[in-house]
Amino acid sequence: MSEEQAKGIREHMEVIGADGVHVGTVDGVEGDRIKLTKNDSDAGFEQESHHGHHHYLSLGLVAGVEGDKVRLSASGANAAELFIEEA
Repeated sequence: MSEEQAKGIREHMEVIGADGVHVGTVDGVEGDRIKLTKNDSDAGFEQESHHGHHHYLSLGLVAGVEGDKVRLSASGANAAELFIEEA
């Protein structure tokens, strides 16, 4: 993902996997990562330990920005496995 494309990622955009599955909602971009909102960052997880935490995704997973959606190169399930939790 180019720096120019990363600038197109805005708060409240929907993050979807390559398969169109909802992964989360953008809270912001921090460095080389997308920060997902707490309310919506438990997508793909059944375990309680993932609820209520910010999760991050590498900008390297972004395939493109289409309107108000950030499309990832990984499927929704694979992207959920790649979440980075806040410390």
